[in-house]
Amino acid sequence: MQTIKTRIAEKIVEGVKSIRAEAELETEAVVSMLEYPPDPLMGDLAFPCFKLSKTLRTSPVQIASQLCASLTDECIASVESVSGYLNIRLSNEYLSRNVVPEILEKGERYGAQDFGKGKMVVLDYSSPNVAKPFHIGHLGTTVIGHALRKLHEFAGYECYGINYLGDWGTQFGKLIVAYRLWGSREAVEKEGIDKLVELYVRINNEIKGDPENGIPENHELADSARAEFHKLEIGDEENLALWKWFVEISLEEYNKTYRQLGISFDSYKGESFYTDKMPAQVEKLREQGLLKIDDGASIVDLSEYNMPPCLILKRDGSTLYPTRDIAAAVYRKETYHFDKAIYVTSAQQCLHFAQWFKVVEMMGYPWHDELVHVPYGTVSLNGAKLATRTGNVVLLKDLFALAIEKVSGIINEKNPELENRDEVAEAIGVGAIVFYYLTNNRMKDINFVMDEALSFDGNTGPYVQYTYARACSVLSRAEDVSDAPVAVTTEEEAALVKTLCRFGERVCAAIADYEPSYITRFILDIAAAFNRFYHNCPILSATDPAVRASRIKLTIAAKTVLGNAFDLICLRKTEKV
Repeated sequence: MQTIKTRIAEKIVEGVKSIRAEAELETEAVVSMLEYPPDPLMGDLAFPCFKLSKTLRTSPVQIASQLCASLTDECIASVESVSGYLNIRLSNEYLSRNVVPEILEKGERYGAQDFGKGKMVVLDYSSPNVAKPFHIGHLGTTVIGHALRKLHEFAGYECYGINYLGDWGTQFGKLIVAYRLWGSREAVEKEGIDKLVELYVRINNEIKGDPENGIPENHELADSARAEFHKLEIGDEENLALWKWFVEISLEEYNKTYRQLGISFDSYKGESFYTDKMPAQVEKLREQGLLKIDDGASIVDLSEYNMPPCLILKRDGSTLYPTRDIAAAVYRKETYHFDKAIYVTSAQQCLHFAQWFKVVEMMGYPWHDELVHVPYGTVSLNGAKLATRTGNVVLLKDLFALAIEKVSGIINEKNPELENRDEVAEAIGVGAIVFYYLTNNRMKDINFVMDEALSFDGNTGPYVQYTYARACSVLSRAEDVSDAPVAVTTEEEAALVKTLCRFGERVCAAIADYEPSYITRFILDIAAAFNRFYHNCPILSATDPAVRASRIKLTIAAKTVLGNAFDLICLRKTEKV
């Protein structure tokens, strides 16, 4: 559609010049003005002529009438002037000769862009806290982040994915104390991260007590935890050994989930990696006169920018999250030479990122405008906020297991002879959860309702994966039609091709807005268009060999674009279900 829009825009520019020779109008500007009518009966594209009224000094109705008479191109079947709009219908012959052959020729690269070539993007996403489980609250940063990586790679960027592990902080002092009080190596090795979570929840409950029932806060236990973390900070060998062990156990568990999602990272450098890189940035702030003392703490005053102060050092001189993030950004720029650094975190951290981004700018780093925060909405469980320390979580591994079990039951009932049943069940079960999440605009808060997430009816992951498998099934029984021409003749065929050719546009929009849901919704559009085509246009049973061959090629095109779109959102392709 990008090519078609450009062709039409060039003709509109020519038409405008014929009306008023001195009119200044760029093709790209016209492309951005072209719209998709709300009702397909109005046409495939529409151009609102009122946007030219000032330039041409005449009414939109007159402009539309004049342009309508001169707007001709091989991609246009008809043009109609309606109330100041040009309603444009595309030529089926053009779609047959150009769009479908392009999809078949480019295959896995159809829809790909090249504007990212020669540029580097660093993406910081997922980033769970060590010794805490992967729960549905982590799903957003993980799948949105990886979808953005795939999208940028599809546009030609070189991408470097960083899992910025939360592997430092006072919580490790708590965990060390809890392990020594109530844990054992045997128990942790047997139960893994589940045991670490149990210990973490227990010590938090012990520290806060239960004042309403006469159990006071345990300040002594809290002091012990702070002391053990201080020992960790100064390099105590025993505490360091425990900490490294906790990290290894956590990564082993996280990688099980990443494998299910088909996600990998280039780096697992967490917060601890930057502890020796923060002093230089603190000193730079001090030398530049940006660091101020406020009630014993070191801050950067951001009142001029209508933001609270950015805390750099606590009263005791210890660092905070902004200090680590600034040091990490400087290291990444110097190491990876990024053109863009993307951070995918909860919208609750918007102020934090706005603050330290501004501090980076105040420090004089010229690449401050290459830092991008991509926020997303919160996830609640039946309206209740998630919190590891209280144990109010739904673990992703449990959620995936539940979905896989449900899919397995359906497969056993409908297709018990299916090969690789376990593999297919996992692909569809995990896909159901991912697709459910990514269908929503990323800024939307999600109240996670289990039954709704695992529904296999309607606009769901299983529905689109089944559509892909349906196309594969048709093609597995089709003859070779590589030399056959394509002829788009029916309304369903035309609607399918017009949907498919929007893919490149959707990719560009998803990258520009950092919005994977554009791809998810586009997948639903393809599935709906293909299924209408499948039900209303006989493919393998078509009596005319030429029609059959053409429709087989349309099926190949639909499968190709669906598969390409699946790859962009961590959705596995299932050839049989």
